[in-house]
Amino acid sequence: MAQTPPARPRLLTAPCGTVFRDLNGNGTMEPYENPRLPVDDRVRDLLGRMTLEEKAGLLFQTMITMNDDGSLVEPEPGAPDDDPMRASTSRMVTAKCMNHFNLFGAAAPRRMAEWNNRIQDLAAGTRLGIPVTVSTDPRNGFVDNPAAAVQTQGFSLWPEPLGLAAIGDEDLVLRHADIVRQEYLAVGIRLALHPMADLATEPRWARNLGTFGSDAATAARLIAACIRGLQGESLGPDSVSAMTKHFPGAGPQKGGEDAHFPYGREQVYPGDNLDYHLIPFEAAFAAKTSQIMPYYAMPVGTDYEEVGFGFNKGVITGLLREKYGFDGIVCTDWGLVTDSTIFGAPFPARAWGVEHLDRLARVERILDAGADQLGGEAAPELIAELVRDGKVSLDRIDTSAARLLREKFVLGLFDNPYVDPDEAERICGNREFTAEGLSAQSRSVTVLKDRPLGAATPVLPLAAGTRIYVRGVDPDVAGRYGTVVATPAEADVAVLRISAPFEQRTQGFESFFRAGRLDFTAEELRPILEVVQAVPTVVDVFLDRPAALPEIADESAALVANYGASDTALLDVLFGRVRAEGRLPFELPRSMAAVVAGREDVPNDSADPLFPHGHGL
Repeated sequence: MAQTPPARPRLLTAPCGTVFRDLNGNGTMEPYENPRLPVDDRVRDLLGRMTLEEKAGLLFQTMITMNDDGSLVEPEPGAPDDDPMRASTSRMVTAKCMNHFNLFGAAAPRRMAEWNNRIQDLAAGTRLGIPVTVSTDPRNGFVDNPAAAVQTQGFSLWPEPLGLAAIGDEDLVLRHADIVRQEYLAVGIRLALHPMADLATEPRWARNLGTFGSDAATAARLIAACIRGLQGESLGPDSVSAMTKHFPGAGPQKGGEDAHFPYGREQVYPGDNLDYHLIPFEAAFAAKTSQIMPYYAMPVGTDYEEVGFGFNKGVITGLLREKYGFDGIVCTDWGLVTDSTIFGAPFPARAWGVEHLDRLARVERILDAGADQLGGEAAPELIAELVRDGKVSLDRIDTSAARLLREKFVLGLFDNPYVDPDEAERICGNREFTAEGLSAQSRSVTVLKDRPLGAATPVLPLAAGTRIYVRGVDPDVAGRYGTVVATPAEADVAVLRISAPFEQRTQGFESFFRAGRLDFTAEELRPILEVVQAVPTVVDVFLDRPAALPEIADESAALVANYGASDTALLDVLFGRVRAEGRLPFELPRSMAAVVAGREDVPNDSADPLFPHGHGL
């Protein structure tokens, strides 16, 4: 559809000489429009002008998509509007009074910047002209999972957080986060739905890749550096706000199952180790994280009520607000209230422990628990109904609305929410940022073994011009390092790239989660071992989770691990052009039996690990 957004608010000059954006279009500088006033005064003035419906709209943040050409998604008249991934942008902004959106999908940086300006124009046409806060999951890694990350062409490409943990360099993490900040700012993204302060203590958990590993002290150092890189020493107009997640630590999932799904709703602490999982969050508080996201799961066998953390008053109010004194924004994880269908499969609300409650009662529980905003939901009418029925006070709504407005003011969105598409094109993925990301990919590679068993001479580094057979590697890239041959029999050495094993889950959203077993089946091992036994072979394994691979470790000539690395980054290491610095951010178990016998909340807990935490040659 053709889109004609409203004109942007006029820049006017008040009698006192202050230039301001006329957000409500009345030609007068209201206190909330005055950039010279203290933020708290501006918040107070604007809050007093807002209707209940406008306040309720602030308390929701949902998914939004964009068209490839940077235009707003607007279904044709009469088209169904029940798909949250293709819902009408104008309806959410103008009719529902919403102005926080989690951007799904991607386009070229220029188009993303143009989309931001269009949605800001749309918001500027609302009664009070409240600007939009655009948020995102990580965009600078190798994983593309709609529940966790959005691989975005045109942005610099870095190893996943596990890879940064393998390097363990706070300065590198600070630099990485600062580059992410610059790229986000260039396209209008002002809220990072990361970092993850969770710990990889349960090897089977599908989200381990997004953590900084199993060691709480390492994770704490790197979490703090990440937040400083995104926000700076204090939040301001050049900051990207950090929503640190998933409080109070999502690692100890029962059996390693993920809490997006009913079978993964329980979080357990057989080692009585909850306090260990709080250590990275304590570092996040010290680094002044602006926001916190509680996890989906419900704690089992603790002193806390057995309901999901987003509904859990003892955790949000008692632990987070009162014990730790956190007064920033608390936003729930996505979709605690409303059942939906995603990718053609039913996806029930993650209302763990309160499944029996209706949508209205679930929202009431979330507000009573102490959260400010509902993630992944678009139902402001429920809050309006709760207030009108006397179940939730207007003062309670004002408390959360004020926090959300304050951040918009501090970020400078009321004074200028627009970005320059030319600058977005220049900044995102520029040569310097791309080179730094590639260097980090290579540095994070972890050499687990560099010679066959009993051999005195290491296989690595490979000599330039070596005849190589490759599988899982682009032959054109490999040809820049050696002579690529067609069969193992012709090769001096083989290079195989594989991934950690997993159980393929059923359908829809679930299929994006690499979960379950960590060992290879005989069928999976056969083609790998055929090559390994035919020619000296370097095996590179992508460790999104800690794989059990004793057969490959025994038979390979060399074994290395990556956490998101291009063929170029890997081959630079294998051929000695760049030094690998990675150390395992978790142990690698010897068997699934050892994993099953471990305790979900205790790090590096398997008996006789194949490679210990911190190993790397």
